[in-house]
Formats: sequence, C-alpha cells, structure tokens
Amino acid sequence: MFTPPRIFLLLALVSLLCACGGNRAEPQEERLQVVATVSPLTNIVYNISGDHVELTGLVPAGADSHTFELAPSDAVTLASADLVFINGLDLETSAMQMAEANLKDGGEIVLLGEMVIDPEEYVFDFSFPEEAGSPNPHLWTDPIFALAYAEIVREKLTAHDPGNAEAYQANYDEFAARIEALDAAIQATTASIPAESRKLYTYHDSFAYFAPRYGYTVLGAIQPADFSEPSGQEVAALIDQLREGGVPAIFGSEVFPSRVVDQIGREAGVEFVSTLSDDDLPGNPGDPEHSYISMMVENLKTMAEALGGDPSLMDGVETGNVPGPDTSVNQ
Repeated sequence: MFTPPRIFLLLALVSLLCACGGNRAEPQEERLQVVATVSPLTNIVYNISGDHVELTGLVPAGADSHTFELAPSDAVTLASADLVFINGLDLETSAMQMAEANLKDGGEIVLLGEMVIDPEEYVFDFSFPEEAGSPNPHLWTDPIFALAYAEIVREKLTAHDPGNAEAYQANYDEFAARIEALDAAIQATTASIPAESRKLYTYHDSFAYFAPRYGYTVLGAIQPADFSEPSGQEVAALIDQLREGGVPAIFGSEVFPSRVVDQIGREAGVEFVSTLSDDDLPGNPGDPEHSYISMMVENLKTMAEALGGDPSLMDGVETGNVPGPDTSVNQ
C-alpha cells in the first residue's frame, strides 16, 4: 500500500517526540544554600562542601572584616540560606545582625569560634583589651583551630544534606591530611628560626592563637583597639619598645596598609615586612593558590625569611583546594 511522504514525515516526527519524552531527565534537586563571611572561612567551607552546595562568601578578599558593612542585597542572599557560617567572637557584627533578621525557617547560623573554644580560652590582648569586651577573634590563623572549624562544617553540612555525607567526609579527610602536613611544616620551619628571634610584632593583631601553638611570642600590635592609626605618642612608645625588645622585623598587613608602620620600622632600626595576611587569600578566586592553606604557607615563608629561618621548609605543603579551584564559589 502506498503511503504519502507527508504521512512518513508525520510518523517520524511523532516517534522522535515520543523518544525525547521517554528520555527526559529528572529535575535535579536544588543544592543546599550556604553562606560564609570572611575569605578563610569561605575557603574552609568550600574544601569540605565542594560543588555539592551553592556557596557564597559575603566579605570580599582584602576587606576589613571588623568594619565591613554588608549591602542591602546581601539580605536576599542570607534570607535564602540553609546554613550561615560566621566566625563570631564579635568579628562580623553587621553580618550577624543581618543573618538573624533574615534567617528563614529551618535555616541555621553557626558561630564557629564560640563552638571551638570556651570563654576561659579567649585571648584579650593589644588590639582586643578585656575592658572592651571582645576577645581576639582570629582563631583560624592557628591551623589546628581551622581544622576544628572544618569538622564543624562537615557535621553541619551532613545534618542538612545527608545525601552527600560520604563526599563531605572524604573531603574532610583529605583536608585534615593537608592541615596535618601544614602543621608539621610550620613546626619544622619555626625550629629553623633562632629561638631568640621567634617574636612577632604586627600591625594587626591576628596571630594571638597561632603564636603560643608554635612557640612564638607576640610582643605587641601597632593598630589601636579602635582600628585607627596610632597617635604620635603611641608611635614613640612603640619605637622604644621595639628597640628594647630586640625584634628582627615588624609585620604589616595587606588588608591594613599603613605608612606609620614603615616609619616605625625605620626609626626603630628593624625591617618592615608588609605581606603578612590573616584573611586575604593569595591570587584571585579560581587560581590554584587561592586557598587558606596557601595563605598560611606564604605567611610562614614571610616570617621565616624575616626572622632568620628557612622558608624552603614550607615548599612541600600541598596548597590547592581539595575539590579543585574555587571557580564555583560566589565571592
């Protein structure tokens, strides 16, 4: 029997549509919405979560996390978050207030610092005097505390997204191995620095928890508690302290550039090193070296070179992110 060509064409079209309908992909489940504040925290979360979540970092790299004010648009991001990771210890006041005001039903705010140390372990020091009421919040510059943060992140991600529990555990295990290697390298590098030179005098008071862990003494911090520049009287006192303390170098901050530090170094006769960082990750987002571990490796190289140690002892540390470059992170 003859079948007109148009009928063949119609039958073929119907068959094609039926085939496409039969192979239609199932809709993908929406990923967990996760928000973190400062760059090191965002990076720690990424190392555990990988691309299994939609991760947003609120505080841009290089911004002053103590004084950074969120934009109104950040309220929309926080309102959709299932998990909000905040350092706490009064570091990100603006983010904390906005997160509390916009938290959705079922959402959770996680204060990492308060979960890692007890109040009796708080450090009150030069830029964070006890009478001001807020402890030094820079726990993450101590890699052991950073690993404790990562463990909490793994637990919270697993509780909210149990379907990816194995992936979170695997990422955590690899991150822990890299932190252990970082810790060993820091110990070896510190041992190469003459004992009398293991002294830290910084502009921003960021290494209060790192120092006792690895046998350094923090002699002081130049930046006053209100994060202003020191007065002329304070500068004179700092210069005298440096001369008496036998400090080989003073360390500035990429986040807090200050001409005063250079002046203090010149007048005290000590080297001024400006590249120490507590939250500005190396490179740019997506670069292989844009990671928390890379930041700490560069910090130790900087310290060792300025204090008479061997910076090459940090060379063997794996600095990349466990899931690969952080191109998927909104930051």
